[in-house]
Amino acid sequence: MQEKPTSLSIKHWSDDDKPREKLVRKGKSVLSDAELIAILIGSGSRNESAVELSKRILASVDNNLNNLGKLSINQLMQFKGIGEAKAVTIAAALEMGRRRRGEEAQKITKINSSADVFELLQPIVGELEHEEFWIVYLNNSNKVLHTAQLSKGGITGTLVDVRLVMRQALELGAIALVLAHNHPSGTLKPSEADKQITHRLKAAAAALDIKILDHLIITQKDYFSFADEKLL
Repeated sequence: MQEKPTSLSIKHWSDDDKPREKLVRKGKSVLSDAELIAILIGSGSRNESAVELSKRILASVDNNLNNLGKLSINQLMQFKGIGEAKAVTIAAALEMGRRRRGEEAQKITKINSSADVFELLQPIVGELEHEEFWIVYLNNSNKVLHTAQLSKGGITGTLVDVRLVMRQALELGAIALVLAHNHPSGTLKPSEADKQITHRLKAAAAALDIKILDHLIITQKDYFSFADEKLL
C-alpha cells in the first residue's frame, strides 16, 4: 500500500495561507520567519510542507535568525528535505540581510548615544565566533572620523596595543574615542581584563587630552555600555 503524506502540501492550502500568495496580497511584513524561509526553499518533502520544514530548522537555532546565519551549508543539509541548492539559497539570503544592515550602519556619521555605537558596530562584530577590539575615533562634535579594528583574537580574548590607539588618534586629530569589542559567548558582563584595558586606555588618552566616551561589549542582540553603567 502506498504511504500517504502526513501533512497537507502547501499547494492544497487556501491562497490566503500560501506564503508566496500571502506576500503578494498582504505584503512581506505579515509573513513569519518560517514562511519567508519556505518561499526560499520552495518545497518540503513528501511528509512535511516547506513551512513545517522551515519551522523545524528555526526551532533548532532557538528561532534566532542570527544563529541560523551561522550554520554552514553542510549543517543546513543535515535537515531532511534540504539539499545543497536549498542550503545555498538560505545562506545567500541571510548574508544579503547581514550586508544590508551593514550598509545602513555606515550611514551613522555621528555618535549621540551608546545605541548609535551598537548600530554602527553590531553588523561587523555581533555574529563573529572570535573576539575583536574596535575603536571609533571622533572629532569635537562627536562625528565619526574613522572606525578601525585594533586587534583580532581567539574566543578567550584579544590583545590591545595602547600606543597604536593613541598614535592613530593623534594622526586623525581625534578629540574622543569609543572602545568596543564583542563577546562571542553572548555574556554582557565585563571581565576584569575588560575593565583593566578600559582604565589603561583612559589614562593614556587623558595624558593627551583625549576623552574615552564609552566602551561597549557587543553581542548578537544586545550590548553593555561602560558609560551607561557609570563604570568610566
